[in-house]
Amino acid sequence: MASHKYYSERLGLNPNANGLPLLDICGLFLRIYELLRTDGYFDEALGSWCVDAGHISGYLGDVDLEILLAIRKKNLYPVEDRALSYSEDDLFDVIEFLYQHVSAPVEGTMHNYGGCGMHWETFNKQKGKILLREKVNGVLGHYVRRFELSANGEILSSPDIGFEMIFEADLPTKDKTVVDRTNAAVVRYRRHGSTADDRRQAVRDLVDVLEYLRPQLKLLLTKSDENDLFNIANNFGIRHLNDQQKTSYDAAIWHSWMFYFYLSTIHVVLRKIEVFNTK
Repeated sequence: MASHKYYSERLGLNPNANGLPLLDICGLFLRIYELLRTDGYFDEALGSWCVDAGHISGYLGDVDLEILLAIRKKNLYPVEDRALSYSEDDLFDVIEFLYQHVSAPVEGTMHNYGGCGMHWETFNKQKGKILLREKVNGVLGHYVRRFELSANGEILSSPDIGFEMIFEADLPTKDKTVVDRTNAAVVRYRRHGSTADDRRQAVRDLVDVLEYLRPQLKLLLTKSDENDLFNIANNFGIRHLNDQQKTSYDAAIWHSWMFYFYLSTIHVVLRKIEVFNTK
């Protein structure tokens, strides 16, 4: 269901109609982090506090050290002190790190003395990841730049409007090569920080999947249609590098079109193969 557009946005008066700036997003992220921290979602990994025992270490032990070893950056932790100074890369690195270590509290013991609270003893990582992803994507949905946290814990660019469903649809095949290569191409294309070369390579990878399926395509398409399918990749600087290639086009726009064209084609072709094989 589409969210309600309020007065200033409807009239074009809202200065943040296209999304909030990074500083505001960092502030929103900090608030959800603090809520989850208070509710025990990071106790297992980051540790907790007891009025009697003081700081109780989590399984990460020295969190600063573990972040440095994992991300190779300093001055990211404690999140409470650093979040408002994060760059975009910092924010996304920390989100991905926390996603690997969040866990929902399940059972524990109430420590009433001094209002200490729950000492959680058992945790569920999957439930923690689901909630953190939901909360993070709720925040990122307000960002002026379009990103989301995937179920695999990677920050990816959000799908272009109208193409959301294609990333949610399962590929109708049990061929691991097709599934793995297609999914890898999608991640390469959507990954935060992907370059123009990354996106061109992602298009090429999708074409390679179709090349792999070509023997079966010959049973479904005319020779002319088959040739047309590969014409763009073979003659517009995607698969080959020679003076015959046509490359005087806006790569940012057309590589996006090629990516969605070939990804959609893979889905269609696999469904046609599935139907053909059931006859």
